Amino acid sequence: MLFTTIEFLVFFVFVIAVISTIRYRKFQHTLLLSASYFFFFFSSNYLLALLIFSTLLDFYAGRAIWNNKNIRTKKIILALSLAGNVGLLGFFKYADFGIAQLNSFGNLLGFGPEIPLLNIVLPIGISFYTFQSMSYTIDIYRGKLEPSKSLGEFALFVAFFPQLVAGPILRAKDFLPQLREKIKNFGSEQNIRQILIHDSNLKMGITIMSFGFLKKMFFADNIAPFVNEVFQNPIGLDSFAIFLGTIAFGIQIYCDFSGYSDIAIGAALILGFKIPKNFNKPYFATSPSDFWGRWHISLSTWLRDYLYIPLGGNRKSHNRTYVNLLTVMFLGGLWHGASWNFVIWGMLHGTYLAIHKILINKFPNLQHNEFFKSKVGKIISIVITQYFIFLAWIPFRVHDFDQMMYSVEKFVIFDMKITGIDEFLLEYKFPIFLMLAFIGLHYFSYRKSKLIESISNLNLKYWTVIITLFLILIVFFFNGNPIDFIYFKF
Repeated sequence: MLFTTIEFLVFFVFVIAVISTIRYRKFQHTLLLSASYFFFFFSSNYLLALLIFSTLLDFYAGRAIWNNKNIRTKKIILALSLAGNVGLLGFFKYADFGIAQLNSFGNLLGFGPEIPLLNIVLPIGISFYTFQSMSYTIDIYRGKLEPSKSLGEFALFVAFFPQLVAGPILRAKDFLPQLREKIKNFGSEQNIRQILIHDSNLKMGITIMSFGFLKKMFFADNIAPFVNEVFQNPIGLDSFAIFLGTIAFGIQIYCDFSGYSDIAIGAALILGFKIPKNFNKPYFATSPSDFWGRWHISLSTWLRDYLYIPLGGNRKSHNRTYVNLLTVMFLGGLWHGASWNFVIWGMLHGTYLAIHKILINKFPNLQHNEFFKSKVGKIISIVITQYFIFLAWIPFRVHDFDQMMYSVEKFVIFDMKITGIDEFLLEYKFPIFLMLAFIGLHYFSYRKSKLIESISNLNLKYWTVIITLFLILIVFFFNGNPIDFIYFKF
C-alpha cells in the first residue's frame, strides 16, 4: 500500500475516524496495532510472519537480558537476538546476491554447474524494522532501557504503520514513553493519555504530509522519467547529459525518500506521536560529516551508536578512526541493497569522511578559519561537498560497472560538447524546470528553517489556500501511475 494512493488515504482517514470514537487508550493501541498489521499484510502478504517473528524474538530476548544477572548469559541472549535479526535480513536480502557471487567465482575458476538462485521476494521494510528491533535489545543490554512489560506495546513500536515500510528508524527509548505518557487529572491522580486528534497536531501533520506528497508526487515522480532516460543506457551520452541526469537523480532520490519520511512523520503527528526528523537540507552540507548529519539522520545516528562507537569511533588512533569510518560506510552501503553498486557508493562516502577527518587532524585550525566562516567560504564548501556527493550518486543509480565508469568519466572530465544542447533542453524542459524549482525551494527552506511551522501557524484561511495549491499541483501534474518508493527496491 503506497502512501501516494487513494487506498492509503482512505485507510488513514478510517483509522483516524475510529480512533476518535474510542475512549480507552488500550483499545486505541490495539486498533493501531491491528491497522499496522493490516497495512503490512496489504503490502507484503504472508511476509507479515517475519515481522511477527522479529517482534516475538526481541521482546522475550529483551526481558531475558534484563532479568538475568550473569553477564555471559546476557551476551549469549543478545547474540541470539542479533543473529536472528541479522540472519533474517541476510537471508531475504542477500542470499541470492551471495549465490550470484559464488557462481561468478566458480565460473572464473572453471567450476560448475551453477547454484540456482532462490528468487526470494524482498519483504518491504525489513531493513527498517530489523534495525529498530535490534536497537531495543542492545539498549536493554547496555542498561539504557527497561524492557517493555507489554507485548502489544512493543509490537506497536515495531509495526507502527506510518513509518513501518519507509522509516525513519525509530528508537524504543523515544517511542515507548509516548505510549505510556500520562497526564494529571483531578489533582495528583495520573491517567494514561488517550490518543486525541488535536487541532494543532492535525494542522501541523497535514502541512508536513502535504510537503511530503509535493516532494514525492510533484518533484520526484515527474523527474523520474528523465533520470530513467539518461541512465537506461548512458554510454554514448555527452557530459552535459550525464551531469544533468546525475543532478536530476540526486534531486529525485532526496524528494522521494524525504517525501516519504515527511508523510510518515506527519501521519504519526496527527495520531499524536512525534517521530524524529530524517532529513535536514542535506544539499547545503558543507562537509561529508555535515552531510551525514542531514541525510537519512535515523540511519546515520543508528550506524554511529551501534557500529561506529562500538568499533572504537575516534577514541583510538587516527588510522583506526579511518578504518572505522570505511567499515561503517561499507556496511551502510550494503544495508541499502545487495549489489556492488551500493558497496561502492558506501565506500566512496567512507573515503570522503576519512579524508575530511585526515584534513581536520592535519590542520586542526582549518575548520575554524575565518574564510570558511564567511559567506564566500561557505558557498565554496557547499559546492565542493555537493560535487562529490552527486558524483557518488552515479554508482547508486547505474546498472553495471561499464556504465558506472563511463558516467563517472563524463561527470569528472567534462567534454564541453554543446552540440544539440538546445534540442536536449527543449525535449526535457519540464523535468529541468522542476529541478530549478526544487533548487529554489530547497534554498528557501534552508534560509527559512521554520518554513513548515510558519505555514502551519498561518490563519486557517491562508493555510487552506497554500495546502489547496499543493493539492492542485500534485493532482494536475500526476502522471497517472503511482511510482514506487525507491527504497522499496533495497
